[in-house]
Formats: sequence, structure tokens, C-alpha cells
Amino acid sequence: MKSKFRLLLQISLLLLSIISFSQNVTPASTHWNLKKGLALEGYDPVSYFQGDAKEGSKDIVASFNGATYYFVSKNNQSLFTENPQKFMPEYGGWCAYAMGNDGNKVKVDPETFKVVDGKLYLFYNFFFNNTLEDWNEDEGNLRSKANKNWKKWIDKSSN
Repeated sequence: MKSKFRLLLQISLLLLSIISFSQNVTPASTHWNLKKGLALEGYDPVSYFQGDAKEGSKDIVASFNGATYYFVSKNNQSLFTENPQKFMPEYGGWCAYAMGNDGNKVKVDPETFKVVDGKLYLFYNFFFNNTLEDWNEDEGNLRSKANKNWKKWIDKSSN
């Protein structure tokens, strides 16, 4: 009985691993990670820079570069509209680790993030795979590679 359970557990973990590494998503019309035109899955971009990822309200919105952003307060909305570029996530909102590791666009968990030197980095964190932990182990190298890989995506999308 234990061996059947162990085998089932191993197969389940293998399937979860395969699923987690096959989460590459490449929207045809934009390089931003958007879900139905909504950026950051509805999380307030300003809240990340205040130390916490918070879901915004669909009653407090702003648009930028074809995407809709939700905010927790009118103050955050105002901060954003004054300088939206300041609050944009790196790599179009795709997973920073994946961009640095292999240059792929991978979806993120909007609650798994890091702000460094005024820049927002988002990470994949599903199926027992938190890529922020891997990023932290080799951040300098991964960030350098991610910057180069992202430039390739930008160049590709402008052609």
C-alpha cells in the first residue's frame, strides 16, 4: 500500500513540475503581461513600492499603454498618473527569474515580488516553485541576463 502511495505521489509531483515549467505565455499584440487588458491582475502598482502587494478597486482606475490599472486609493492613482513609468514592473510584468534564466515569458504570482533600486520585479510562485528564492541566490547574474533577454523581446516586438 505504501509503495502505491509513494508512486502516486511521485507521479503527481512530476506532473506538477511539468505544468509549472510549461507556463510560458506570449501575447501576440503586446509585450505586457495582461489578463484581458488588466495589468498586474488588478493589483495596485503603487502598493508594491509601499512594501505590500494590495489588490486595487475597479472603482479607482487609470490606463497606461493600453492597460488598465486598479488602485487601493485615489492617492495611489494620482501618484501613478503623475509618473506611470516609475511603477511599471520590469520585463513587462513577466517573471524576472525566467527572463534571466532562459529568456522566456512566464506568468507571475502578483504577490511574489521584490523592489530593488526603485524597480519592481515579479516572480512565478505556483506548484511549490517560488522563483524569487532562486532569483535571490544569483540576483546579479540573473538580472544582467534578464536585461539582455528582455531587450531581445523588445527588439522582436518592434519589428
